Amino acid sequence: IMKQVPVRFDLKTSHIPTYSAEKLSSLKDTDWNDFLQRVCSLLDSTEKNTGAARSKLNLLYYLCTVAIHKEVASRLISSQLFPILIQQLRAAANWDIRAKVARVIGLLALHTSELGENVPVSEAIILLTELIRENFRNSKLKQCLLPALGELLYLIASKEEKREHSRECWIVPSAAYTVLMRCLREGVRLFHC
Repeated sequence: IMKQVPVRFDLKTSHIPTYSAEKLSSLKDTDWNDFLQRVCSLLDSTEKNTGAARSKLNLLYYLCTVAIHKEVASRLISSQLFPILIQQLRAAANWDIRAKVARVIGLLALHTSELGENVPVSEAIILLTELIRENFRNSKLKQCLLPALGELLYLIASKEEKREHSRECWIVPSAAYTVLMRCLREGVRLFHC
């Protein structure tokens, strides 16, 4: 797994207000909902031109920068944004967008301090597992997808260990562990060659 390079978003081409993480965490509910609605509609846009893809990528870069703030990460992962991220991971034609979506999901999982039972974490794990399995020979894609899968698995394990939620809350398919172990074995084999 490669170390991720720092991301930079372009303020000039942003189609949303690019608040700092501190500003986002202090937004009133109505302002937060307006901000979130704009983010979700931009991500959920079905336009297929180059400008739309560039706007989505820029938005995902921005989300990467604010997702490292615990309060913002907790609010984002529990919002309607998380299902839209999963949908983009599934449906985006552009693999750059899918890779950045996976990074945002991984950062949210890493930095969130709260996780509600209604957050579709299991769906994200199942989808990441399928994508890794379907693209198993593409090491570049695996390097993008594996960190997000690992962070989600760790998040669930840590919440269950603290007994914050029951084991039935999030289902982790055995295929996720199988794919993870296969990737680790293959990585070790590649490293020794």
